[in-house]
Order: sequence, then structure tokens, then C-alpha cells
Amino acid sequence: MIAHLVDGTYELFRHFYGLRRFNKGEDRPYGAVIGVLQTVLQMIESGATHVGVATDHVIESFRNRMWAGYKTGVGIEPALLAQFHPLEDALAAMGVVVWPMIELEADDALASAARIASEDERVEIVGIWAPDKDLAQCVRGERVVQMDRRGKKVRDAQGVRQKFGVEPILIPDFLALVGDAADGYPGIAGIGAVTAARLLNRHGAIENFPPQVLGERRELALLFKDLATLRTDAPLFRNVDELQWHGPTSAFASWADKMGAPRLLERALKAQPL
Repeated sequence: MIAHLVDGTYELFRHFYGLRRFNKGEDRPYGAVIGVLQTVLQMIESGATHVGVATDHVIESFRNRMWAGYKTGVGIEPALLAQFHPLEDALAAMGVVVWPMIELEADDALASAARIASEDERVEIVGIWAPDKDLAQCVRGERVVQMDRRGKKVRDAQGVRQKFGVEPILIPDFLALVGDAADGYPGIAGIGAVTAARLLNRHGAIENFPPQVLGERRELALLFKDLATLRTDAPLFRNVDELQWHGPTSAFASWADKMGAPRLLERALKAQPL
């Protein structure tokens, strides 16, 4: 069994701006939602049986209280923001398990789901469908892997080491030192990727650095590490069987009609297990 964990927020952004290349700025109300549904349905048509999708129901999280510069919803285009909640409802109507996150973020949900799924011996592979750097910390050997659709890569532990120069478990430390512009924290001035990897491979986690390495910047580095550390204790499900797709619900017909996408309903019904 393979557990497929999808970053719905990332997919929504990807499809929204992908459509921008063709729609001349005239955004369809459900254009990006349809794109995400098509992506998930294509996974199912290709053999995926157990699927969960994490979304950011709201943009802000507990991390905004920790660091004033952490990412917010400021600047997100209204046409995109308006599709966040419809995506969750449409996925649920299609029969897909959805985790809308409020206090935590979608990445925390993916990390939590990966932990829960990996504890089930029946699960051979946990695939996290998102390219985000911070999700590399969830990778474990060849069993919990990161699926980069854009780069067409499957990143296992060896792939993480090749990309970042450190073990997956040290990714929060790595990001704390180099920063993450997408999430809004700058890292430690003067420390780039090469230096960060060298320090971490020499000393281990930031907590183990000799005092003189970071000096007065140690507490800031530890704060950034806390920001970068994904939470894995969200009680999303108890049994991986809860992720099994059984087909669309009766509500999906009206959603397909509302979105002007009757083909989605046809495909979902055809893919439904007997």
C-alpha cells in the first residue's frame, strides 16, 4: 500500500498561476479548484488508493505569534483566495479525505499524516506530494519520500543529502541557519548553504554547537529552528484505512455542475472501485 499525501494549497497556487498563462487575466471562479481535482483524480486513475489532502484553511498559524515577519495572506490575489474553501468542499464531495488546517499549517498536517501512516506496517511507501524544503525533514530512508511533481523527482533520504548536504532530521537546523524567504524568516547573516551544511555535519543540531560558533545569535537560530520544525502530533486519523478512496459522494454531481466540469464527474464515477 502507498499513502499519497498532497499539499492542496501548493497545488491550488500551481494551477492558478498555470492558468494565468492562458486565460489573459480572466480568472475562472473555480479554475484552479478544477485543476487540483484533476490532479488528484489522475493520481487515483493511475492506481492511488489511499489519498489525503492538506490545505491551509486560513493563512496565518501559531508561527505568526512567534515571528512578526512570518508569512501571511497579504498579497494573495482575491481570485485565488476565493478558491481556498471551495477546494476543500469540492475535494470532500469527490470523496477525498481533506485536512483543513487553522492553527497549524498544511505542511504540519502532511508531517503528521506521514508519521501516522509510516507507523502502519501495511504501508510500503508514504509519498508527500510537495516540493517545499521544510517537508524534506519528514523523509525517512526510502519509505517516506518527497514527490516533486514539478521536478519529476522522488526524493528519498539520499536525495535530501544530495540536495541540502545534511540528513533529513537536520533540515530544520539547516533552514534556521540559511533562512526561508518563502516563510518569511531570514536565517543567520553570513551563513550560506555550504557553511550551514559544514557546521551541521561537524557539530550536529544547533543545540550542540560550541558557544563561539553563533555567539549572541544562538537564541535567534533556535527560534528559526522552531519555526522550521513541522509539528507531527495533529490527530488527523487513527487508521490509514480512513484514507482509502471509495468514489465520489452524492454531492459531487452538484459540484461538477457548479464548476462547469461535468467530465470530472464522469471520470470519478468511472474510477470508482467496484
